[in-house]
Amino acid sequence: MSFDGFFTHAIVHELNSTLKTGRVARISQPYPAELIITIRAQRHNYALLLSANPTYPRVQITEVPFTNPAVPTNFTMTMRKYLDGAILEGIDQVGNDRIIRLTFNTRDELGDSQRLVLVSEIMARHSNISLVNEKTGKIIDTIKHVGSDQNRVRLLLPGATFVMPPKQDKANPYLPNQLYSDLARQYQEPAELAKQLQAHYEGLGHDTARDLAARLIASDHLPTTYQQFIHHFDQPEPVIIDGRKKDFMAFPPLNAAADELQSFATLSALLDNYYQQKAQQDRSKELAGQVIKVIKNELKKDRRKVKKLNKELDDASKADQYRIRGEILTTYLGKLKPGMDSITLPNFYDDNKPLKISLSPELSPSRNAQKYFTKYDKLKASVAHVNEQLKLANAEIDYFENIQNQIELASPADIQEIRLELQEEGYIKRKHKGKKQRKVRASKPEQFHTSDGTTVLVGKNNLQNDRLSFKTANKNEIWLHVKDIPGSHVVIRDTNPSDETILEAAQLAAYFSKGRDSDNVPVDYLPVKRLRKPNGAKPGFVTFTGQKTLRVTPKKLNN
Repeated sequence: MSFDGFFTHAIVHELNSTLKTGRVARISQPYPAELIITIRAQRHNYALLLSANPTYPRVQITEVPFTNPAVPTNFTMTMRKYLDGAILEGIDQVGNDRIIRLTFNTRDELGDSQRLVLVSEIMARHSNISLVNEKTGKIIDTIKHVGSDQNRVRLLLPGATFVMPPKQDKANPYLPNQLYSDLARQYQEPAELAKQLQAHYEGLGHDTARDLAARLIASDHLPTTYQQFIHHFDQPEPVIIDGRKKDFMAFPPLNAAADELQSFATLSALLDNYYQQKAQQDRSKELAGQVIKVIKNELKKDRRKVKKLNKELDDASKADQYRIRGEILTTYLGKLKPGMDSITLPNFYDDNKPLKISLSPELSPSRNAQKYFTKYDKLKASVAHVNEQLKLANAEIDYFENIQNQIELASPADIQEIRLELQEEGYIKRKHKGKKQRKVRASKPEQFHTSDGTTVLVGKNNLQNDRLSFKTANKNEIWLHVKDIPGSHVVIRDTNPSDETILEAAQLAAYFSKGRDSDNVPVDYLPVKRLRKPNGAKPGFVTFTGQKTLRVTPKKLNN
């Protein structure tokens, strides 16, 4: 089920029963499109998440921990100014649409009572959160500003009059109607009936429509079946269906296999479970926007540089051609006449076969010969320099490809550390040049356990990798890394692990690498004491000797 109008109805009912009459205790905006309002209700603090994320928009109570940015956004400051200490009078849904209104009672600057409405629109890329003065109808602020150049119908800007999204010409399923009965008699094929139900009813997602269609077709009494279905959303039995694809429903669909259902006490707990990993990855990518852009630009420059350097090496490999031409011209110098632009002479290095040699008409014969010797000397001298530059460019490509790999599995905290690392390396400019920057401290690596209980630590970014390998790990513990491709540093916290533990740790190292989608990944392992970090090397770079290698299929262990 998508977060459709029916699911919205159910979550509104749940939130009202938990949060109504609660007081706003704290407001945070840990991610650009997500607001957390901590509400004190029933002697408990509840973190209410309002997400306008285009991929995972929703409203729920969350227990997933989050970290606030060091500097609050302007939107956060506005929400705190107007809602701090406000009483939540109630939560309601607009029709059966994916629009939720949270009405707060607070006081203005003069101490007079005022009602403010926080409107959450759960509409994919058009999702938004707007704070509106109920009396004036004016927008105080929105989490996403939408001007006339983006939407001609609605302005979503501070000071503009708030206008609801255009209403669809569909029936509210909670109001008395007989549409379902007429459609069920007319359409007996489940897919077609589901399509027609969606076309006629407001807020009916594809999965909900399909389940309702199946129930109506199997029904002996349509009105009873319909009423039971829509009122089931007031008393949900939240489940995640882990079948061909993972999905969630407010209650088990008709004929659902029991072994595919995972039940939850509340809709919010269900959403935490369903969205935690997906939303975490999406949040990481959102925070990594600038980092990804910098990495792509640097990789583009480095790859262009490598291409140019390889051409120079290719030219240098042909240096002898210039020497040969210089020697032939010197031997037959008497045959050269001023103003000639080319001459054909016997090549005594190739059985005297005729060789056409280009000349510069403005140069004398001897200067033409010298030009070829100069070109030869320059190319030969450049080889060592070009090889050194090529080595540096390829090392930088490896460095950025490694960071790209880290971002794919990074948490938001990891992204912040990657950003700080790139600032330290000079790839991202600091916002405040004059201010003293705080020292970058690596967070703890992720911890896993093998089947025999042995602890395995995994660095999720280069700062963690360096700290894990050279500060945390004991010199006799076992260190692992995929062979010749980007990946995490992995350490087995045991000086004499079993073969099974090494195998499982190697599978974990393969999972946290660029080779995670392969079936046969080579992984090097060795004691930590054989690691070396060259002077001036970039974060995460190490050298080592005496390693052993085994091939594994990537697999993630339990935390």
